[in-house]
Amino acid sequence: MEKKKVLMVDDEVSFLQMAKMNLEETQQYEVLTLSSAKNIIETVHAFNPDIIVLDLIMPSLGGLEACQMLNTDPQGKRIPIIILSALGKEADKLKAYKLGIVDYLVKPITSEELIAAITKCLRYK
Repeated sequence: MEKKKVLMVDDEVSFLQMAKMNLEETQQYEVLTLSSAKNIIETVHAFNPDIIVLDLIMPSLGGLEACQMLNTDPQGKRIPIIILSALGKEADKLKAYKLGIVDYLVKPITSEELIAAITKCLRYK
């Protein structure tokens, strides 16, 4: 079975490390992590992920801005995106869904919840 490629972008490095370990433990995913969305387009072109998990609020470039950038890129706009946020604000959710994300998860989340969301989103890709 071919592993699905997951690009995770979050400024919380400890969260990234734990999520990467838990996702790769399932033997279903290859995970690349970034602590900033600054080079997301270049990374998407090099890594060619099946799905992107993006933190909503990060220094310099947040998840919504990264979504907008990905939507203008021919390769980036075809990749399903899950937004993670510590805030469950309806306005942020609405903006994110208008940008075409496939799911919006409010932290804290368990590894099981993250894996379930990724699995569900990839099923409909």
